[in-house]
This record gives sequence, C-alpha cells and structure tokens, in this order.
Amino acid sequence: MKKLINSPDDVVADALVGIAAAHPQLRVDHEHRIVYRGDTPRQNKVGLVSGGGSGHEPLHGGFVGAGMLDAACAGEVFTSPTPDQMQEATKVVDGGAGVLHIIKNYTGDVMNFEMAAEMAAEESGVTVETVVTNDDVAVQDSLYTAGRRGVGITVFVEKIAGAAAEQGMDLATVAALARRVNESGRSMGVALTSCTVPAAGKPTFELPEDEMEIGVGIHGEPGRHRVPLASASEIAQQLVEPILADLDFTGDTIVMLNGMGGSPLLELYLMYGEVKNLLDRAGVTVARSLVGNYITSLEMAGCSVTLLRADDELLTLWDAPVNTPGLRWGV
Repeated sequence: MKKLINSPDDVVADALVGIAAAHPQLRVDHEHRIVYRGDTPRQNKVGLVSGGGSGHEPLHGGFVGAGMLDAACAGEVFTSPTPDQMQEATKVVDGGAGVLHIIKNYTGDVMNFEMAAEMAAEESGVTVETVVTNDDVAVQDSLYTAGRRGVGITVFVEKIAGAAAEQGMDLATVAALARRVNESGRSMGVALTSCTVPAAGKPTFELPEDEMEIGVGIHGEPGRHRVPLASASEIAQQLVEPILADLDFTGDTIVMLNGMGGSPLLELYLMYGEVKNLLDRAGVTVARSLVGNYITSLEMAGCSVTLLRADDELLTLWDAPVNTPGLRWGV
C-alpha cells in the first residue's frame, strides 16, 4: 500500500486539518469532525446537513459553502458518521428555519441520521426534514443497503436544495425540491480497479487486469456483472442504456460524468464524449454537464454517469451561484 498518509488511524483527522488550512472560509470542528460554512448559522435560512464515510471527496465536505451545504459530517473511511456528530451539526446550523438532512441510502447512514434527527428535535427543538437519495440503477439491494444505493444524484440534491435554501425558501419547499431531484435522477458506475482502504491495507476486492465491474458501488460493492474489459464506447453503452431504460429522460437533462478517483481527466472527457453521443442518438437534450471527480471511491479507476431530468425551475436553481471547494460558479 502506497499512500500519502502518516498513519492509517489518523487519515480522516489529518485530512480535516488540511481542509481547514486550505479553506479558511470554512470552519472545522475537529472534535466532532464536522466541516461548517464559516458564517453558519444563517438566521431564517434552512440549514443543510449531509455527511457519510470519508473517501468520497469532494463529497461531502468539499460541498460546504454558499449555495450548497451548511455542514458535512465526516465518518471514518467508508463508515457512517455517528449520531452525535449529526446531532451536533444539526444544532449548530439551525437558524430558526429548520434543517434538511441529505442522506445516501446506506443502512448505517440512514439509521444514524434518523437517530440524530430525533435527538436534535428532543434536545434542541430543531425541526428536521430528511431526503434519502437512491439513484443507483445497478442493483436493488447491496451489502449495505435495503433498496437502491444513493450515489451521484446526491451532488445534484445538495446543489439544488442548497440554492433553494440560499434564496430563502422554507423547509417544506426545500425538502420537496430535494425529493423531486432524487426521484428524477438515475446513476450507473463501472470499476476498472479496486481501491484500498488505509486501515485494511489491501484492495477491497480482486479485479483481474482483463475484467471490469459494471454497476459497482462507491464502497466497492458488487454490481450487476463482471465482464471482459471493453472499449470506452462499449462501456458508455453499458452505463447509459440501463439508465435510459429505467426512466424517461426526454426534455432537458443535466449530465454528470463522474470519476471514481483513479482515472485521469483525459479519460473522463473521452468517456463524456461517448456518453453524449449515446444521449444525442436517444433524443436526450443535454442542458448542463459536469465532468470530473465529485463522488469518488478513494483511488478506484472507473467512472459513473448520472442523469437528472430537469425543468426550468431545476435548471435555474442549478445555475444559481455556488462557492464551495468542490463546486464553484456564478460568484
């Protein structure tokens, strides 16, 4: 294992020190391992809290800032944050308008956020709404989920709900928008290599040089099938076709070609070109696009595709200014 670390036990704590040093506009609570907007709480603004296991950067801490999240809780690598972390974040970001929890559909995350919401309501009187993302079309259940996994659409939910909250919309409206985004999005991923969790010291799974995993999860969970390595155009087809078969994407669509952490941008842009060709042929109108590493799996090579069916309201909220370490425009 070759990694830029001091000790496997200190990876998350050390990374949070680096985040604080690199982004002084943010505030990092090292005791609870929470990244906050520097100006939180904002009075009469809905607070947005998300989080999950570390190793998916820039998700979630990289999306804290104006126009997105107010706080993100960092768990150990690929491990849910604790209810105490989430409760603390919920309490701190509450400016009197309530708090929205954005949760990827993994059993530990859902359970711990649910406990945190109950604790925050009982102890601090905070009103909490919850949206659980479940956009992965690869499998219905997995090692860590009941139902579909929450993956790339989480970025879209955080951006669009964040814009709505920034504009002063109330909690019920922000939550409804977040749920609509989740319901209107689908994702599919592929792994060319495994990743290595620092504490484990060895690859999460074995993947021969001449094979790839179609539909892999962001923690290395098995996908739909393991198949021979193919060309970029063939891989794009195996990602796009299941998405289009699952939901009608006629009309305007936002597309994200996301890297899993180990594939260079040269390859990601190449893949986006192949995906765009397939969408054009299918009659899907690409209104906006993102290409890069937004929800990763440590150093896994591979990519995922996320599509969001977007109307004028969602496109306007997508275009609204955002200023975070991982996403920035309009400012």
